[in-house]
Amino acid sequence: MAIHIVLYQPEIPANTGNIARTCVATNATLHLIHPLGFEITDKRVKRAGLDYWKYLNIREYEHIDELFSRYERGVFYFVEDYGEQYYTDVDFKHIEEDIFLVFGQETNGIPETLLQQAEEHCIKVPMGSKVRSLNLSNTVAIVLYEVLRQKNFPILD
Repeated sequence: MAIHIVLYQPEIPANTGNIARTCVATNATLHLIHPLGFEITDKRVKRAGLDYWKYLNIREYEHIDELFSRYERGVFYFVEDYGEQYYTDVDFKHIEEDIFLVFGQETNGIPETLLQQAEEHCIKVPMGSKVRSLNLSNTVAIVLYEVLRQKNFPILD
């Protein structure tokens, strides 16, 4: 069992850099779905990831269907405000397959067509009504660490 973070067409390089650092800290694989709103070589991405970038397990795809076909046995959760289920409602500890946490663009989220195909796997982080969303890198950390907590932090050194 492995944990994977999927960023669907991320737009802000600093968010991706911060998420990359979190992936290194948790031994999670980072998957990027193109198009990206920046170049991976962008100094803002590397600065946010600091000197940990060399330890990052990163994969890139032109389309999300490439990811789905490569990991047919994976269990995918789509983190968005679509759906009724909170991320804490999911019983991750009993999932033996690889877990993929999919996060959308900072401005547009995950396309509704993807969400409608997987309504039972749409999860959200609760928040007050005064903001539209949390920062993407914060949201990744919140959900990723809940999965790790439920599994008793099995993949950390």
